[in-house]
Amino acid sequence: MRRFIFPLLLGFSGVAVLLALGFWQLERLTWKEAILADIDARIASVPILMPEQPNEATDEYTRVEMGGTPDEAELHVLTSGTAAGTGYRVIRGFEMVDGRRILIDLGLLPLDAKSQAATLGKGKVIGNLIWPDDMNSSTPVPDLPKNIWFGRDLVAMADALDTLEIMIVAAHMSEPDPRTTLLPVDTSTIKNDHLAYAVTWFGLALVWAAMTFFLIFRVSKTKDT
Repeated sequence: MRRFIFPLLLGFSGVAVLLALGFWQLERLTWKEAILADIDARIASVPILMPEQPNEATDEYTRVEMGGTPDEAELHVLTSGTAAGTGYRVIRGFEMVDGRRILIDLGLLPLDAKSQAATLGKGKVIGNLIWPDDMNSSTPVPDLPKNIWFGRDLVAMADALDTLEIMIVAAHMSEPDPRTTLLPVDTSTIKNDHLAYAVTWFGLALVWAAMTFFLIFRVSKTKDT
């Protein structure tokens, strides 16, 4: 009987740890789904006026409505993997009727339309506040002579276009840019892999249990001989 103690302890402890990790991932899945549901509700809510001092912690994804005039100058962010394909996100300064200047993401410009100019007049914009997380340590620096950026760098873009560090991703415009396809904010790009992780941990628990039974079987055969 003593020969079975170590395999059983090893088996039960391993299975217990792997099952605990699986159930923890299911808890994380519930947590993440609640967050995504809240974001979806914000994205689809009735638009409000731009908050006086919006901040990321409380206002990200909030749907807002504003009137104003976009600048002529624009920045091009090389972008792929969107619903509209590969191209350049067009970022412009936008002067609101109250005088505040913010950044507005006007959607995707086709690669072959980079040199085309568009004149946008005054109009109403409905969109969502966003603090982009495009940037990381491996993001190349912008190619300023060619006006090609590789991420929506909120601070640098606000400095380049002389605006506040506030960005709206347009979902509807009364005077849309005919060159671009709007890319409204959604939750499709927010990772939610917790179910896959849970299945992986539960699968490993099953494999561990099978290996434990096999080890006990081998030990019992050794004892019999």
